[in-house]
Amino acid sequence: MSLRYALLAILRVGPLSGYDLQKQFSQSVGHVWHAPDSQIYPELRKMQADGLIEGEEQVRGQRGMRRVYHVTEAGDLAYREWMASPLDYQRVRDPAHLRAAYLENTTPEAARDFLYRHIAYWESELEQFQGELDHIAQMSSAMLNRRLEMTPPAERESTIAYKLFAYEGLAEHARGEIGWARRGLALVDRLEAKTKAKGSSTDAAGAASR
Repeated sequence: MSLRYALLAILRVGPLSGYDLQKQFSQSVGHVWHAPDSQIYPELRKMQADGLIEGEEQVRGQRGMRRVYHVTEAGDLAYREWMASPLDYQRVRDPAHLRAAYLENTTPEAARDFLYRHIAYWESELEQFQGELDHIAQMSSAMLNRRLEMTPPAERESTIAYKLFAYEGLAEHARGEIGWARRGLALVDRLEAKTKAKGSSTDAAGAASR
C-alpha cells in the first residue's frame, strides 16, 4: 500500500506522465521503495479508480498523445492522513542475514565470496546515497529543485533538511552492512584457523601414538 503514497508524494509536486513519473520514482523514491514498472502502472489505474488521481490526455508533438496524472483533493487528503498515521512496520525478509546464520554449512571460500559480494553491493549503494547527499548539499538535484519551486519559501529549509536526513540514514545503513560483512570475513578467518589448528593437533597425536 505504501507504493501509492510514494506516487502521491511525487505527483503532489506537479502533474506527470506515467513515463516521467516512473523515471522520477526510480531516481528518488526508488532508493527506499523498489517497484518495477509492472507495479507502478497498475497502481496508477487503481489510484485513478479510487479517485486519488486524475488522468488527462495531452497533445505531445504534432501527432502524439500522452496521459498526464495529477493529484485530486481526495488524493491530497489521503496522503496527509497517511503521513500523520502510525507507521505500519513490516517483518523483515533479509536473505543475506538468513544465509549468514548458516555459513557453517558451506566452505570458508564460499563464505568469503558471499561476504565480499555483500560488501561490493553495499559499497555501490553507498556511492549512490553519497551522490544524492552531494547533489542535495550543492543544490544540483533537478528533482529537489523542482520540488522547492513548488514549496513556500518558509518551508524550503525543512524540505532540504529532511531529504538530507533520509539519505544520511540510508548511507549509515550501507556503512553498517559493509562493517558487518568485514567482521564476518574476520570471523571466517578465525574459525578456519581454529579448525586447522585442531586438525594439526589431531594429526600430531595420531603420529605420536603410532
